[in-house]
Order: sequence, then structure tokens, then C-alpha cells
Amino acid sequence: MFASPPFAVSLVAGFLASLALIVAIGAQNAFVLRQGLRGEHLLPVALICAFSDALLIAIGIAGLGQLIEAHPAALDLARYGGAAFLVCCGWRALQCARHGERLTVDEGRSASRAAAIATCLGFTFLNPHVYIDTVILLGGLANQHGESGRWAFGLGSFAASISWFFALAYGARLLVPLFARPAAWRVLDTGIALVMFGLALGLVSAR
Repeated sequence: MFASPPFAVSLVAGFLASLALIVAIGAQNAFVLRQGLRGEHLLPVALICAFSDALLIAIGIAGLGQLIEAHPAALDLARYGGAAFLVCCGWRALQCARHGERLTVDEGRSASRAAAIATCLGFTFLNPHVYIDTVILLGGLANQHGESGRWAFGLGSFAASISWFFALAYGARLLVPLFARPAAWRVLDTGIALVMFGLALGLVSAR
């Protein structure tokens, strides 16, 4: 029976494990989806999300995940800070839902590139779930593949991240006809707000 090379096995395992984690609805994905629908700053947003994942996964593979697990106070600080950030973002989404939007090519307020990048970095590095998923969980899974296989696992994880975020950012434009109606934006922004508040509640209530 043909046996896949260890490199290929680790590569595929990393791709599938990362995809299973990042596809779930979360603050970062909600932000990327919204940017995709508006067609604003898609390339820098997708690149920041993908390469941030790669950086954090590499840090986890290098062993920082075990160090963080040994110092739970650091995670507690990140939890409460991240929860405050998510509440603020959820409140902003509720305000957008209250006012409503209409997606057009020439109308509407556009965020600057710097503002979009800053917000994207906030959703990435101020969200403790990102560290739990990438540094601790994926880093721990990668290290189960041995000294050489762990980096193949990390490469597969990065491939999943870049594939997902580019698909989400650029594929969202297929939904543009739907979001030409203010009611659709109200539903989306309300859903985003609920996701933010739910994540924040989960963070502060976690043990």
C-alpha cells in the first residue's frame, strides 16, 4: 500500500486543522467579510490576516504556546482586554445597523487604508481567541509531527489561512446585489454585533 510522505501528511494535516479553526464565524472574519462587501482595501486586509496567522503559528511551533500555558495570568490579561475591544466593536456595529447602509460604488463613507489596517490589526492581535487557536492549539498540534514535520504542518496552516482570507475578501463581492438594500446591511451589522458581544461574554466568563 502506498504511504504518503511524512512531509505531505503533515502539510495536509496543518491545512485541515487551520481551516477548521478559521472558518468559524468570529470577529476577524466578520471584519474581512464587511471589507469584502464594500470592496475596500482588500489586499492589505487579507495579507495582514494571513501573515499574522503565519507569524503566530510559527511562534507556537517554536514553543511559546507551552510558555503561555504555564503563565495563565498573561491569558487573563489578554481575555479582559480583548473583551473590552470586542464590546466597543459590537457597539459600533449596532450603530451602523441603526442607521443602515446601502452598498453603492460611488456613495457612502469609506475608511482610510490606515484605519482599515489599524482595525484589522486590532481584530487580530487584541483577540485572545487568535492566540489560543494559533499559538497554543495549532502550535501544539504541529509539535506532534516531530522536528521536521512541525514546519510542514505550519506551512499547511499558512496555506489554509491565505486561501481562506483571500476567498472571503474577494468572494464577498458575489453578495453585492443583496447588500444593495439597507435591510441586508442592518441584518449583517446586527449579526456582527451579536457575534462580538457573544465572544466578549465568552472571554470574561471563561475559566
